[in-house]
Amino acid sequence: MPAYDYICKDCGKEFTVFLSLREFDMKPKIKCPHCQSDNTVKKLTSFFVKTSKKS
Repeated sequence: MPAYDYICKDCGKEFTVFLSLREFDMKPKIKCPHCQSDNTVKKLTSFFVKTSKKS
């Protein structure tokens, strides 16, 4: 299940939410676990993929 990083614009805390692709596509209002505000933004993150094939 993918992890999405968010930042709360009210309290400034960063947190991670685990959502399935279907849940994420529904664009839910994400609430901050620290202050319960829904004034959150998705943090841009990078990822990498490791395969067994050599390029």
